[in-house]
Amino acid sequence: MSASEHYALLVLLISVVALVAVLSNRVTERLKIPAPALVLVAAAMAVAWVPGIHQPRERPVEDIVTIALVFILFDGGMHIGLRRFRAAAKPIVIVGVLGTFLTTAGAAALLAWGFGIPWYAAVLVATAVAPTDPAVVFSVLGKRQIAGRSSTILEGESGANDPVGIALMGALLAAGGLSTGAFGSVGVEFVLQMVVGAVVGLVGARALLWFMRAVPLPSEALYPLRTLASVPILYGAATLAHGSGFLAVFVAGIMVGDARAPYKVEIERFHSAVASLAEIVAFVALGLTVDLGELTQSDVWVPGLVLAVVLALVIRPVVVTLCLAPARLRRNEQAFVLFAGLKGAVPILLAELLREVDLPGAERYYGIVVVVVIFSVFVQASLTPVVAARLRLPMRTIEPEPWALGVRLRDEPAGVQRLTVVAGAPADGRALDDLELLGERMWISFIVRDLGLLKITGETVLHAGDEVLVLAEPDLFPKLTRFFERPTG
Repeated sequence: MSASEHYALLVLLISVVALVAVLSNRVTERLKIPAPALVLVAAAMAVAWVPGIHQPRERPVEDIVTIALVFILFDGGMHIGLRRFRAAAKPIVIVGVLGTFLTTAGAAALLAWGFGIPWYAAVLVATAVAPTDPAVVFSVLGKRQIAGRSSTILEGESGANDPVGIALMGALLAAGGLSTGAFGSVGVEFVLQMVVGAVVGLVGARALLWFMRAVPLPSEALYPLRTLASVPILYGAATLAHGSGFLAVFVAGIMVGDARAPYKVEIERFHSAVASLAEIVAFVALGLTVDLGELTQSDVWVPGLVLAVVLALVIRPVVVTLCLAPARLRRNEQAFVLFAGLKGAVPILLAELLREVDLPGAERYYGIVVVVVIFSVFVQASLTPVVAARLRLPMRTIEPEPWALGVRLRDEPAGVQRLTVVAGAPADGRALDDLELLGERMWISFIVRDLGLLKITGETVLHAGDEVLVLAEPDLFPKLTRFFERPTG
């Protein structure tokens, strides 16, 4: 076979794998299993059974998964947006930071006392399994609309605790052991990474928004590419400044999410597609590192399964209950947050670091983390919609909207606001003729109900869930928001 034919075969195989991974989402809709789970297992099976496929080296896998996680976190931040984040900022920060530390402590105690793993190694493994994973959480919750703040808390937590877990793992590995001095250095390094990462994210978001608004480009296709190129710059700048690059891109995504900019819809759709591709690439790369033979060892799957069950049923419920006490969530919302702490690519990435530094017993510890992740994505993730239904937490699947209707304008419109009618708001159940706000300074252009355009007449009655496009003077926006999106009382 010539070199060109070998290259063509390689391109063919990679493309087929990518296409199968994309189509696996149709399978997972019926099996109720997240697509990342199937991709991970399929890659691991390919290494074990397909001749010629070998486990890749640790460093390239870490690099691939790192850049994939950068785009996943930025897209996740944009999906949350500043408005949703503000509504649940306090519980997100508490669960994301304090919850990660408490989960690490509980898991480390179980591994050390229950299975005799040395304390330093137990803390490292516990640090790896403590964070939830944005790829799996966004895969499970991103296509579903859940009432209340639980969805925002879970998505925000998965974006916040990944930088926390990664920074904590890096500081622990740099310390080289557990001692009073080591704890001090770990604390200083952790705080430095969080502060610098947050600052770079905030400043970088402001610079990126200015860049998006003030610098026109000759082609529509270049606008998403500009943002795509800017995101790794934020990660690199924060990392070089000894901060958390992951936190920087997540914060930047949140700040950019609700902001208006030219071709913003196209940018969001493009990054959503990039994040989906990054999710596939990350789980394929990590799946290739999994040794199925290692997972069958009793000293791997037994502690892994026990740790997964205890994390899901004991440690996380206790930790998150303590962290969410100030949030005053409804009981069903809190119970849902307790259950849906899903693991995924980030724990496996952190476990890869243990193999890279040649920690004694690293292969065993890596296998334990993989077992925890497999349990989480196959059991917890697949049961998440069932648990939401049992808790009577309103959840609906967001239907695809393949058809769009819109106009292009040269200049940014100053008087356009898109509102969603909230149940119990003054506009809910009111006919357009009865709206006191209607007048010469405001009119409704579009109403979308059940994914379809609604004919507008004076007798049209607004219902909760309607999306309304309003043209009005900017000084009316606060009053409109209260009228359409804030329940009475």
